[in-house]
Amino acid sequence: MTLRVVHSTAVTPDGAVRRIDLAPLRSGDALPSFVPGSHVVVRCGDDASAPYNAYSLIGPPHAPSLYSCAVLAVCAGSRWLQSRRPGDLVEVDTPRSTFAPVLRARRHLLVAGGIGITPILSLARWLGSTAEVHYVHRPERGAFAEDVATSCDARISTTREDFTSGLADALTRQPLGTHLFVCGPPSLVEATLTAARAVGWPESRLHTEAFIRPDTPRRSFVLELARSGRTLPVSADESVLDVLDTAAVSVDRQCRHGVCGRCRTPVLAGAVDHRDLFLSDDERTRSDSMMVCVSRAAGDRLVVDL
Repeated sequence: MTLRVVHSTAVTPDGAVRRIDLAPLRSGDALPSFVPGSHVVVRCGDDASAPYNAYSLIGPPHAPSLYSCAVLAVCAGSRWLQSRRPGDLVEVDTPRSTFAPVLRARRHLLVAGGIGITPILSLARWLGSTAEVHYVHRPERGAFAEDVATSCDARISTTREDFTSGLADALTRQPLGTHLFVCGPPSLVEATLTAARAVGWPESRLHTEAFIRPDTPRRSFVLELARSGRTLPVSADESVLDVLDTAAVSVDRQCRHGVCGRCRTPVLAGAVDHRDLFLSDDERTRSDSMMVCVSRAAGDRLVVDL
């Protein structure tokens, strides 16, 4: 859908993060509601090669009149979106949820690093007193720190030492039935999960979202197409989607970065090395589908329903 920029406002002292408010073209129209923690995929450019980036929604989730997101200019797409001014048009997909609160949870422990505060803010506002937030950011980069502090119990840190100390204490004193949500740089996400597992948190209560996936080493493997019986070698420097394109196998796609979900393909056999930003933790565990633009085989062979 096409939305119009109505506000663009700096939300950090150094101006690195901007809040972008998007409204329907017709005044008064309501946008589709969404679950707290949801994101939208935005086409960040005007030409066919423009990148598609995912941005968490930070505004009210029920019948919103605006979609609001916070943008840190870390790539060409984000710089383009930050440069938009009131009146400019932006192409946006409907909201998607991969980081929704757990309705049966007794309590939520929410952990954020840097721009990872955006989905955490949405959860904190919705959960209120049943949530506790631990947020670490660089000096002058504390986006929405006051909003988080007024939404629920919160500890805001500007040093890793203070953050690590507070989080260690929080992980050991949560009541049974608490779920942990963490969003931020891959190193922070992994360190938080490691600390939680070390004190006995079960995997079923750990939930993550990372805006940048770790660029771990890639290996070659064989891709088998179940419908035709064809086998296609995939080298370490090729994506599955590239190989399918070369073999003239049609697959829907849009972003090519694992955020939009368009190239989701059923997996019939083999372990998947998931590298997308779309699937939920449960879906990754099941490994019955993959985003062929970025994800790969975790072993020597992968069978897909193509």
